[in-house]
Amino acid sequence: MSSDLFQIGASGTKAYRSAMGAISENIANASTPGYTRRTVTTRESALSSSSMVVYKAQVSFGGVEVQSVNRAADEYLDASARMTGQALASANQRLQFQTDIETSLSDDTLGVGQRLSAMYSSVTQLAANPTDPSLRTNMLFDVEQVVTAFNQSANSLQNVQTSITTTAQNTTSALNSSLSELARINSNLLRAVPGTSNEAQLLDSRDAALSDITSKLDVNITFGANGTAQISYNGTQVVQGDQAKAFGVTAASDGTLSLTLDGAAATAPSTGSLGGLFQSAGVASQRMASLDTLAAQFATDLNTWHSQGLTNTNTAGGNLVSGTTAAGLTQVITNIADIATKSSDGTLNGNLNNINSIRGTGSVEQGWTALVAANANMLAATKAEQTASQTRDTQARQARENVSGIDLDTEAADLLRIQQAYSGCAKIIQVARDTFDDILKIF
Repeated sequence: MSSDLFQIGASGTKAYRSAMGAISENIANASTPGYTRRTVTTRESALSSSSMVVYKAQVSFGGVEVQSVNRAADEYLDASARMTGQALASANQRLQFQTDIETSLSDDTLGVGQRLSAMYSSVTQLAANPTDPSLRTNMLFDVEQVVTAFNQSANSLQNVQTSITTTAQNTTSALNSSLSELARINSNLLRAVPGTSNEAQLLDSRDAALSDITSKLDVNITFGANGTAQISYNGTQVVQGDQAKAFGVTAASDGTLSLTLDGAAATAPSTGSLGGLFQSAGVASQRMASLDTLAAQFATDLNTWHSQGLTNTNTAGGNLVSGTTAAGLTQVITNIADIATKSSDGTLNGNLNNINSIRGTGSVEQGWTALVAANANMLAATKAEQTASQTRDTQARQARENVSGIDLDTEAADLLRIQQAYSGCAKIIQVARDTFDDILKIF
C-alpha cells in the first residue's frame, strides 16, 4: 500500500510540476508577440484505470499523468485576424506611396500650378511695357521655373516608382523566406509528438509564419495532418508539406509591376502589402503618364502661341521650350531679344495680349488642377480606408487576445492553485514514508 502511495504522490508532483512549468512559461511570454497561452490537461494514469480493484488483488495504482499540453487557440479568430491584417497591410502601403505621390505633385509655390500662374502673370506684366529688359528677363525666368517644376515632379515621381519597386522586391524576398520557414515547420510538425510542449511551440511558429505570409499576399490556407499548413495562390500550390515555391517581382519600363511564381507569370495580388504595392505602382504610372501629357501640351501650346508673334526685328517667334515628357522638358530661348512680343500686324504687345488663348478650358492649368484634385481625392479615400482597416484589425486582434493572450492575474491564481496541489502530492509521499517506517518498526 505504501508503494502505491509513493507512486501516486510521485506521479502527482511530476504532473503538477509540468503544469507549473506551463504557467511559468505563460508569465514569461506575456508580452511575446505570437505566443499562445498554454494549459496542461491531466488524466488518471493508464495503469490505474486498467486495474480492477474489486476483482483483482494486489492492484498497483498509477495515480495521474499529463495527457497533453494545450494551446488556447481559436481557428476562426486566427483566420479573422489574418484577414484584417491583410487588408491593413494593403491600405498602409497605398497610403504611404500615395502620400509620396501627392508630395511629388505638390502645388506649393514651387509646384507646376503656381509656376504656371507666375509665368502668365509675367507675360501680362511685360505686355504693359514690352520693351522693358527686366520684365523680359522675368518672363524667361518664369518659363524656366515652369520647366524646372515639371522636371522636379517627374524626378520625384520616378523616385517614388523606384522605391515602390525596391519595396516590392524586398517584400517578396521576405515572403519567400516565410514560405520556406513554413515548409520547415511542416516537416517538424509531422515528426512532433501530439500534445507536447514542442508541438505547441511549432504551432505558434506556424501561425506566426501564416500571419506574415497573409499580410503580404492573398493566399489560400488549408490544414493537414498534425496541424501542417498548405498554401496555394490562385489554384497553384505554393507550399506542400516541406516543399515551397518562390515568388518574384519585376518592373516594366512604365513602373508597373509583374508577379511570377517559380519563374512563370502569376496573377497580380489584390490585397496584402504586395497588393498595395502593385496598386501604388499602377497609380504612380498613371500620374507619370498624365504629367508627361501635360508637359507635352505645355510645350505645344506655348510654342504655338509664341510662333504667332514677331520679335523686335520682325522675326517669327521660335520655340520657347522643347520636349515631350516632363523629365525631358527644356528651355530653348534664353535671350530676351528673341521674345516675340509683337503681333503680325506690328502691335508691340499684340502677341503678349494673346496669351489667354492658351488658358481656360482644356488648358495645362486646368489639367494640372484636375490631376492634383484626382490624386487628393484618392488619397483622402485611402486615409479613410486605412483608418477603418486599423480599427477592424485592432478589434480582431483583441478578440483573439481575449482567448489566446496571457492575463497575469489569472496565471498567478492558477499558479497558487497548482502549488497547493503539488504540496498535497508531496504530503502523500510524506504519509507513505511515515507509514512505511511504522510498518518496519513493527518487524
